[in-house]
Amino acid sequence: MTTGDNDPNAYGPPGGYPPPPPTGQPGSYPPPPSGYPPPPPGQPGGYAPPPHNPYGQNPYGQPSYGGGFPPPIPAGGQPGGLGIRFAARLIDGLIVGIVSFVLALLFDATSNILVTGLFSGVLTFAYFVVFEVTQGWTPAKNILGLSVRGPGGAPKPDVQQSAIRNSFTLLSVIPYIGGLLAVIAYIVIAVTINGSPTKQGKHDELAGGTQVVKG
Repeated sequence: MTTGDNDPNAYGPPGGYPPPPPTGQPGSYPPPPSGYPPPPPGQPGGYAPPPHNPYGQNPYGQPSYGGGFPPPIPAGGQPGGLGIRFAARLIDGLIVGIVSFVLALLFDATSNILVTGLFSGVLTFAYFVVFEVTQGWTPAKNILGLSVRGPGGAPKPDVQQSAIRNSFTLLSVIPYIGGLLAVIAYIVIAVTINGSPTKQGKHDELAGGTQVVKG
């Protein structure tokens, strides 16, 4: 038997495994894997950004409007500004006023403020609702290139939506204070239109997101 056969350390440490190299020296054992692959190069934090969605919705299926987020502008139109909408309202109001005056003459009620208020309030409400639901515009809006869209860019509002957005015109029916209440409503609507990026007033918001567009 040779010397190597009698030497217990001839083949390394007990168990037959070579000794590990000193820590920090070339050939030292690598640290155990963490189980997670390293982040791809060029991506901060290792995560790719969410895909771009050109339709105004986030990748989780929630619409990017409501609660402070404006609805999408309908194709082929831009939000109607306060000035041109005010002009259209004046023209429409003049048309309704003439018809109301004629009706008051026919009923011999020109001196009765309650009757004339009823004529003007109900007729104004019916005028706007009928034209918006059937045509998507009123005569004055059509002349000035404006139209009323339903929520989400629908071509026209339905009866309920139009009735809600024009309900403030019925305030003039209230005896004595109706005119004042109507003026307050017009001021609130004008302020909210002017402060909205999509030019939607409080009445549009209450109607579910109707919108007046130009073009």
